[in-house]
Amino acid sequence: MNNAIFAVKNHETAASAAVCFLQPAHQLPPVWLLAPFILLLLMIATGPLFYHRFWERHYAKLSIGLGGVVALWYGFLIEHGPGMLLHTLEEYISFIALIAALFVTSGGILITIQRRGNPLVNGALLFSGALLSNLIGTTGASMLLIRPYMRINEGRIKPFHIVFFIFIVSNIGGALTPVGDPPLFLGFLKGVPFFWVVSKLWLPWLLTIAALLLLFIVFDARVGKGEARGPEIKGGVRVAGVQGFIFLAVVIGSVFLDPALISGFPSLQDLFHLPFGIRELVMFAITVIAYRTADREAHEGNEFNFSPVREVAFLFMGIFVTMIPALQLIQAYAASHGGELSVTKFYWMSGALSGVLDNAPTYLNFLAGALGKFGMDINSVADVKKFAGGVSSGFPGDVPSDIYLMAISLAAVFFGAMTYIGNAPNFMVRHIAAHANVAVPGFVEYLYKYSLPILLPLFVLIWCFFFRS
Repeated sequence: MNNAIFAVKNHETAASAAVCFLQPAHQLPPVWLLAPFILLLLMIATGPLFYHRFWERHYAKLSIGLGGVVALWYGFLIEHGPGMLLHTLEEYISFIALIAALFVTSGGILITIQRRGNPLVNGALLFSGALLSNLIGTTGASMLLIRPYMRINEGRIKPFHIVFFIFIVSNIGGALTPVGDPPLFLGFLKGVPFFWVVSKLWLPWLLTIAALLLLFIVFDARVGKGEARGPEIKGGVRVAGVQGFIFLAVVIGSVFLDPALISGFPSLQDLFHLPFGIRELVMFAITVIAYRTADREAHEGNEFNFSPVREVAFLFMGIFVTMIPALQLIQAYAASHGGELSVTKFYWMSGALSGVLDNAPTYLNFLAGALGKFGMDINSVADVKKFAGGVSSGFPGDVPSDIYLMAISLAAVFFGAMTYIGNAPNFMVRHIAAHANVAVPGFVEYLYKYSLPILLPLFVLIWCFFFRS
């Protein structure tokens, strides 16, 4: 969304000045315009379960159709609506460029682990994936490891194996660096120091990962029993398609090709008014090159096809558009209630919404609200650095500003594991597992059987230990 964010220097107006919309307040979207977004979420939840064949054939049309309803409203009935749609298009192109590049490059790398899955081997692989996600992102780590993870557990794999992979590798693991997850990278672009993330979040990250690994090992020892197919093998790791790692490095490096990071770096958006930049061009080029030069053995071993990324592309196209009014209403609320929001409210609200919305703009909206509470401007790098360093708001009994940033950062990344749509890798992992004939829980089952009973208590403990006071 096109925001004009500014700061004030007194606490009476800081809350209402966190975010100022370019359009007047009376042009906020009507609440009923949330209906396409809610309907799309309901169909994503129920389609694969109750009308599978219809959903598989028509999910792209349904997603585009519901997104079209919202796009028509903003295109013709809101004064600054076309600009907001263009900004959403820019975000979507950046999103799909990175997702496609990581999916295709990792699909050309075949990792063969010459061991049979057991609780300790699986736990070690998941922990390695959590660490790796901070280097190549949660999408890169997920796409690189999900297939070898399923292969070593062939014949004994259960739904919880896939769920814990999503919890640890596809989401929570990537909370230590700006490369790990998009919200943290956006914070870095705004001025949060690169190593602030690991210095502030390593302890809650470690506690959460340790708790999840312990639970997983217990489940795997008690429930994940079964005969592995083939003879027992003890050996090392074999990799085919090693050139894919070079492509992965180029993709991750291209993430930093941004005018906000490199002074004087050309912006195609500003020069030619294009909805993409040099970064996206590099990513799309690497996608094509990596696919055409991929190792055939790696593609065959990974059973590579484009259906997972195609599903993500169409569904998230609809999600990006239909969530515009939801994000706009969140912005308005953060702007007008920033002074009333405690660190607890920032934690739970940014977390809950990150589970069903794109966590990157949700992170930015609440970060803007928190900065406004402290009389600071999200568009000022100096203000964001000062905010990350920890300053007092002046409100009696309030915590320093860096605690607010911790709460928003943790919630945006961790709560992405609450649903399949909380983070794009979740959808892709689910799709790959389902097409490999692995039992995966449906949308609602994932929520009530796994994320709510397992993750929510952990997130409550994180809140108690780090944010309650």
